[in-house]
Amino acid sequence: MHSVTALLAAAIASCFAYFLFSSPALKRNGKPLRRSLGRLPFIGNGLIFLQPREKLFAWFVKCERQFGFETFQISVPTLPPGVVINDPKNLEYVLKNEVIFSKGDFVKSRSWALFGNGIINADGELWRVQRKAGVNFLSNANLKVLTEAALPAYLKETISLLGTPHPDDVVDLSAIFHELTTQLFGRMAYNMEMHHSDTFTAAFDYASGATAERFQNPLWKFTELFFGRKLRKSIAQVKDFGSEIVAKAVWAKQSKKPVNNVNTKSGSANTVEGISGSLIHSLLDTIEDHSVVADAALNYLTAGRDTTAQALTWLFYCLMGHPDVIKALRTEIEKVARAALGIENAFVDLRRIDTAMFQPSTLPYTMAAFYEALRLYPPVPFEFKQCMKATTLPDGTFLPKDTVLLWCTWAMNRSRLTWGKNANEFRPERWLDNGNLITKTAFEFPVFNGGPRICLGKKMAESVAVQVIATFVLNFDFEALDNNERFSKDSLTLPMEGGLPCHVKARNHDTG
Repeated sequence: MHSVTALLAAAIASCFAYFLFSSPALKRNGKPLRRSLGRLPFIGNGLIFLQPREKLFAWFVKCERQFGFETFQISVPTLPPGVVINDPKNLEYVLKNEVIFSKGDFVKSRSWALFGNGIINADGELWRVQRKAGVNFLSNANLKVLTEAALPAYLKETISLLGTPHPDDVVDLSAIFHELTTQLFGRMAYNMEMHHSDTFTAAFDYASGATAERFQNPLWKFTELFFGRKLRKSIAQVKDFGSEIVAKAVWAKQSKKPVNNVNTKSGSANTVEGISGSLIHSLLDTIEDHSVVADAALNYLTAGRDTTAQALTWLFYCLMGHPDVIKALRTEIEKVARAALGIENAFVDLRRIDTAMFQPSTLPYTMAAFYEALRLYPPVPFEFKQCMKATTLPDGTFLPKDTVLLWCTWAMNRSRLTWGKNANEFRPERWLDNGNLITKTAFEFPVFNGGPRICLGKKMAESVAVQVIATFVLNFDFEALDNNERFSKDSLTLPMEGGLPCHVKARNHDTG
């Protein structure tokens, strides 16, 4: 994460700063909150938050097992008082009361350089304008075009590029999924040819990792003076790409020509060409400041392409360790394919399959597998809010103004109170009741956020995931290179460290 010098500097300075900025004791029903596990004199949780990511996740899970739904206090010298919440009732209160709980200075000061005025940071009217543009872009009509025209075309191209892999070839599934979502979202939202290999991707990945470290290092402003050169360069590259998106859209609007033509039968709103670029044009129509439009475009791009690709990567990591789940997936998917093709017990010719036939509503087990991967490997593993005014949580915890709230989705999704004794296991069946997909509230399962800020791209993510899963499972067998546990690299989301290299074997086109 950081160099040894930076760690020592943070530890020494934190010890000294403790005497000046000690966190006050927070209370629940008049009694002090219990403090977190592993808290040290003088430095509180400072060193814990400097741990590698996998150890930090494990610490949050250990705390959840110790405290259950009980709110507990964390403290880091120089920072406002903080609490960790695990109770769905508390989370519901937080997510439904935006006036009380905002991103606040704690989040914005750390994420502003990367996300600026984009929807991730925005509040009030600026947030509403960007949200409305997203709602228009992700309308049912546009989603239909995405799932029935754009995605099948890109999936066909992806399968063709993979071709017939040699048994000894190593394929990085993470890169495959990111390329697919980057092309898809780039075309649909901005009418631009985008690729995962673009310079922007490497710059954003580094900036996201370094920004995530700011939430762990209380002295980030100091350490970045010496170690922040690459971050500043990466952010500049990201901003340049945002400006390029806007400039091309402005040119297209003024010339009344699309930036890149898409081969479709017509240019109506019911085709890919008809809606390509609709998000960026909607933003330009409602926001005068082009720098804000660029921020909004980058926010939507990273949210739209990264989280779905990462979720698919973790799912296939799980599938390679659970051949029984792959077998159940193929049984369900082939049944749908046979029904669509009008055959019963005959072999399914994969060349006849239009992937648009694969929908979340007809593939409950496939959706269950996707949700189970999201549960164990949530694309946004941490969330923060800050109190804009003093308030009291439903469990009686009093929070003074400026208190920082943190919930670890990774730990909540492994709670035995919510998910049972086998909470650590990959079991898609937990999402099914008599073959029907069950639902959890956004506060029990906060992967898609909740309240006014519930994820706009939920339906899109589900639709993309189902088609991708069905297509890849039917066309290929996958074998992991080893049985080693995979971890996430530093990021604001959950990218897999080193990608997901594996052996891929093409299945016969006539398969039963």
